[in-house]
Amino acid sequence: MTAAVPPAGGKPRINPWLLAPLVALAAFMEVLDISIANVSLQHIAGDLSAGQDESTWVLTSYLVTNAIILPVSGWMSSMMGRARFFVWCIIGFSISSLACGLAPSLGLLILFRAIQGLTGGGLQPGAQAILADSFPPHQRGMAFALYGMSVVFAPAIGPTLGGWITDEVSWRWVFLLNVPVGAILTILVVAFVEDPPAYTEARLARKAKAGFTIDYVGFVLLAIGLGCLQVVLDKGEEDNWFASPFICALSVASLIALISFVIWELGEEHPIVEIRLLFERNFGIANLLMFLLGFILLGSTVLLPEMVQRLFGYTATTAGLLITPGGLTIMLVMPIVGRLVSLVDSRHLIATGLLITALSLIRLSRIDLDTDYATLAFARIYQSLGLALLFIPINTAAYRFVSTAHTSEAAALINVARNLGGSFGISAVSTWATRFGQAHQTILAGHATPYDPAYPAVLDGLSRGLLGAGGGPLEAGSRALAELYQMVARQAQMLAFLDVFFLLGLIFVTVIPLVYVMRGGVAAGPGAAH
Repeated sequence: MTAAVPPAGGKPRINPWLLAPLVALAAFMEVLDISIANVSLQHIAGDLSAGQDESTWVLTSYLVTNAIILPVSGWMSSMMGRARFFVWCIIGFSISSLACGLAPSLGLLILFRAIQGLTGGGLQPGAQAILADSFPPHQRGMAFALYGMSVVFAPAIGPTLGGWITDEVSWRWVFLLNVPVGAILTILVVAFVEDPPAYTEARLARKAKAGFTIDYVGFVLLAIGLGCLQVVLDKGEEDNWFASPFICALSVASLIALISFVIWELGEEHPIVEIRLLFERNFGIANLLMFLLGFILLGSTVLLPEMVQRLFGYTATTAGLLITPGGLTIMLVMPIVGRLVSLVDSRHLIATGLLITALSLIRLSRIDLDTDYATLAFARIYQSLGLALLFIPINTAAYRFVSTAHTSEAAALINVARNLGGSFGISAVSTWATRFGQAHQTILAGHATPYDPAYPAVLDGLSRGLLGAGGGPLEAGSRALAELYQMVARQAQMLAFLDVFFLLGLIFVTVIPLVYVMRGGVAAGPGAAH
């Protein structure tokens, strides 16, 4: 067994390499629950006698409370102690998961999902902060590889696993599955996870100086701002964005609350969210890069299955399996990247990851309706190679100049950035695909007229083919027009998806120069300062 290397904060109770998969599993369980229930909505709506639109609040309620608790998890860790807070998050998540699985009505399910998001929101930043303090800087790359495999692979496997559980057993087991896992994790975390002495000393010193103070104003502004924003992102496309008074009102409320929150926190002596950390150059840029990573990862994860189901005739299961090889690729490559960050400047790895991901997305913008399954799967694998080069180096660069006393606050902020990026990405790609499709259809329909030289030939060919299948000339002509419209609509939607892939690739290309604004260097070796 590898000998335990004590972190800056003190010697761990157990070998940190045994600790890493334990806390990573807790994060995996929480991230998986964000996506695993998506494919079960129809079954939930039917079983609980609810409409499809109503059932989407099962997702929205979770995302809203999750978004609110993420940024304040650092403050809660400083009040309760990180290990204690982490344990209570696991317990709360497990109990609320049990309640979700047993919910007799949609209203109660939505309530329990909100509690599940509230209690589970601290698991991601808690796991990341524990890893950052359990390993010295030169070993953090491999530690973050384990964490990265959990939070990046979970969204990829979630829809496929959720669909299988729902089809083979019941949608209720999507939630009940968390209960035994949570029980085992609770026992192990209580037994082995503890706060490092340096963190405990800093936490108690700050607590003694400030006392038990709660930034009520900051918390209320944050809850209103992020809560309203999450509803806008989740429901905006469904309600036609700013054509809806409901979306307009929530957008204004979110904007005012978040601006007020930033101003208030910057002037607060003991803020509930340590926004000043973003002024540190590496950490601030790393948060922007993590936002874009979430944007591209979840945006493309939604876009590719939607495209192949709508235009290629794939089933939901086949579309999910198209994403899975990319997730497996990330799992295989991340340990290699974890080793590389101790040998290569993180900036070079990030720039390479951005470039590979951008090229893979631009390559996807060159496919057509005749592209086969293997080509699409390899395109996703190619993209995943680039994404695997991003998560660990970005985190390593982010924590390089953050002190142990602020590790929990830093973990909360960078996880907020990734989650918000994912929410913005899903909303953006859905909206872009719809709007670009409408624009392309208008252009293509302008050519599908009797005044276009190719129009009569195409329509005549379709009519002749339909005549051979039976029916009179008049019926064949009407069916030919309908088929021509379907061809135009299908081509327009395909062009829209290709435009979105190209735009996503272009976003990553444009931020490459920003990477080199960060301070460079490789992770410090043994004996180096924290």
